[in-house]
Amino acid sequence: MTNDAGIRPEVAPSGPGCVECTDGGGWWFHLRRCAECGHIGCCDSSPEQHASKHAAETNHPIIQSYEPGEDWFWDFTTEEIVDGPELAPPANHPVTQPTPGPEGAVPADWVQHIHQ
Repeated sequence: MTNDAGIRPEVAPSGPGCVECTDGGGWWFHLRRCAECGHIGCCDSSPEQHASKHAAETNHPIIQSYEPGEDWFWDFTTEEIVDGPELAPPANHPVTQPTPGPEGAVPADWVQHIHQ
C-alpha cells in the first residue's frame, strides 16, 4: 500500500536521536522518523514512546524506521506498513550510536523498562 499523504521527502531528520529524550535526559530503544516534518522520536517499545506521541499531537501519521538497515514506513491511522519514497539523508542514526541509546543514558536494567 502506498500513502504519500503526510510524507515530505525533502525534509531532513531533526537529528541523530529522539528530540524529547535528548532534551530531557532520557533514553530510547529504537528510533522513528516523522515522514512529514523529520522529527526523530523513540519507538513504542521505548519508555516514553515519543514518536507515536508526536504523531498524535501533530496529526503527522507516517513514520519511517530510523534504524540502520531498516527502511519501512508505518501509518498510525491505518496501523499498517505502507510504501514510501526515499527520504532526505541521513536515512538512519549514526551506526556508531549504540542501540539502545544514547550512550551513557541507558540504565543497566534497560530490558525491564521497555514496552512489549
